[in-house]
Amino acid sequence: MKSPIALSVEDLSFSYSEKKALDRVSFNIRSGECTLLLGPNGAGKSTLFSLITRLYDTRNGRIELCGFDIKQQTRSALAKLGVVFQQTTLDMDLTVIQNLRYHTALHGMGRKLANQRIQQELERLSMYERRFEKVRQLNGGHRRRVEIARALLHKPALLLLDEPTVGLDVPSRLAIVEYVHQLTIEENLAVLWASHLIDEIYPDDHLIVLHKGRVKANGTVDEVLKITHTALIKDAFYTLTQGDYA
Repeated sequence: MKSPIALSVEDLSFSYSEKKALDRVSFNIRSGECTLLLGPNGAGKSTLFSLITRLYDTRNGRIELCGFDIKQQTRSALAKLGVVFQQTTLDMDLTVIQNLRYHTALHGMGRKLANQRIQQELERLSMYERRFEKVRQLNGGHRRRVEIARALLHKPALLLLDEPTVGLDVPSRLAIVEYVHQLTIEENLAVLWASHLIDEIYPDDHLIVLHKGRVKANGTVDEVLKITHTALIKDAFYTLTQGDYA
């Protein structure tokens, strides 16, 4: 029996003036599934995330989060969503716990539940002992851990990650990759991870390759390798994007 669909994108198109950023994009992501959204710069990844999070308005196509239409049932849909943007959105002059308490207040959590959730998420990321430090005192990897903890406080069904490991050192990057993959199993969480780093892909991951606003491949690692007649994901990616990394 298949897991329920956490995110459904159907026939989604979006343009900036005359330039089409997304062209009839469709895919589903299920609970307990880690999906890597791969694409060169300019592929449309950021535009897609902006539409899912309602930073941009959906004009053509349909997006549903756990069955809630993002346009017609915005509040219910976004309540199911946790997001880590590429650029940090933490308040640098607040402590870790102050940043997280502000998030729980926005979601209407009582103080007791908020403290429980904050402790749980920070402990899982080995950050609880640093809860009273100001964010600006943390390195890039630790800030990312705080942002991931914040995104999970309200128990979302879907976690969006927009190239969250950019600029991090290798140990920090690999630790975050491993942690997120564990979450999909332990929490039955659906993850959509925008990346251009091939080594962040695990063998059991679901892949969506986006190029020039169109879905060029959508399937398991093995399925993508099969349709491209390649043995390695980097070769499959090169084939699907015609070597266009610019």
